Amino acid sequence: MKGQKIGYVRVSSIDQNPERQLENIQLDRVFTDKASGRDIQRPQLEALLVFAREGDVVVVHSMDRLARNLEDLRQIVKTLTGRGVRVEFVKESLAFTGDDSPMANLLLNVMGSFAEFERSLIRERQKEGIALAKQRGVYRGRKPALSEEQIVELRGLVRTGIPKTRVAKDFGITRETVYQYLKNP
Repeated sequence: MKGQKIGYVRVSSIDQNPERQLENIQLDRVFTDKASGRDIQRPQLEALLVFAREGDVVVVHSMDRLARNLEDLRQIVKTLTGRGVRVEFVKESLAFTGDDSPMANLLLNVMGSFAEFERSLIRERQKEGIALAKQRGVYRGRKPALSEEQIVELRGLVRTGIPKTRVAKDFGITRETVYQYLKNP
């Protein structure tokens, strides 16, 4: 039995265009996260990991879209290939099946290390930028995770008795963030 061709897309912010990543690739299903790649706690990635079956092919634009640290990247690829799922990275022109050559494994580790290094550089530049903005007195902190409309909706859902964990997952935020929005009316 031939499996499905499944796409995974991740963008870091809401204003980025996720469609460009797997444009012109015929897929049976696509899982899209709008979240940082710093960890693997992403709703659509988790759904993909549950959904993918033996014989399926998971297609990702590039390794850094799947994970921004080497350990997570290796673990995700190992989990999928261990179940008989082929993992393909379009940008790097690499595919993994679990029966990979030493060269393929080397490339996974090298390319994954570059993604991790890039994430470290981003964090470093961000810290430097914040420090400079604070010196100039223009740093205002992080933008709110939710819009005013979403905050009203969040509070309404909690009032109706929906568990805070479920609300957090639905909005793509942490449970702590839900509590912050409930605390600050």
